[in-house]
Amino acid sequence: MSTVRDWAGSLPRGGSVLDLGCGAGVPVARALIDAGFAVHGVDASPAMIAAFRARFPGSPAECSAVEDAQFLRRSFDGAIAWGLMFLLQPATQRELIRRVALSLAPGGRFLFTAPDEACEWPDNLTGRTSVSLGSAAYRRALESEGLALVGEAEDEGQNHYYFASKPAGPGAAG
Repeated sequence: MSTVRDWAGSLPRGGSVLDLGCGAGVPVARALIDAGFAVHGVDASPAMIAAFRARFPGSPAECSAVEDAQFLRRSFDGAIAWGLMFLLQPATQRELIRRVALSLAPGGRFLFTAPDEACEWPDNLTGRTSVSLGSAAYRRALESEGLALVGEAEDEGQNHYYFASKPAGPGAAG
């Protein structure tokens, strides 16, 4: 979880974070809550949201498809989609980026994971086809919604991370 902790260091102390596809909240929400952030979880699975709520009774949780989440009508200092984007169809991924961009406060940060190459593969957990748009397409999608892709990284497990930011204010750079 060092990537999450490092990313969270760029957020305002005690800020609000939207965990998209939060599952039961471990390890991502746990790392953020332990660091003092106010985490809001969203997951489409009733069982996962029930586990999240049981584990973190003080953290708001919503059971819905992430692209339809009511929480996206609020403002957050950060949003994270760990192991989620590639499970969504390409149009839904772009829509989620649009909605996240709207929900981020000025200076807000977005972290998500997806392969850096454009590709498709059968997901072992869901049985559905997973789709990565690839680095260039994610950059274009983020930029078209006013977000800047400020970095990418890959860990020893070949998980690829995208770090995006929203400008801090009119004319400011992210």
